[in-house]
Amino acid sequence: MSVIYKICPAALWQEAEKAGSFAGAPIDIQDGYLHFSTENQVRETAARHFAGQDDLLLIAIDADALGDALRFEPSRGGDLFPHLYAPLPLSAVMWVRPLPLGADGRHVFPDLAA
Repeated sequence: MSVIYKICPAALWQEAEKAGSFAGAPIDIQDGYLHFSTENQVRETAARHFAGQDDLLLIAIDADALGDALRFEPSRGGDLFPHLYAPLPLSAVMWVRPLPLGADGRHVFPDLAA
């Protein structure tokens, strides 16, 4: 199984849970696809795009469950990032965990292998 990750404000994710799918954050809607990161990319994504933000969630997604709507495309530094050209079905979500800020101001990640 291939796993990808989404960092999301808790309030926005609560709306997705009520709706039954996740249509995206404002940047996703603006770009026309949902932005995700691989395990090797997610920490840098947090530092670059969510620095200092609290009340975030880290969401693990079964990439294999997303089918052809998921594409790996060049982005930051030419690295291939997962982009989903459809709403995220909640059935593809493996787990949702808090992504708190540590005392040093950086996000404290849960064990991604668990």
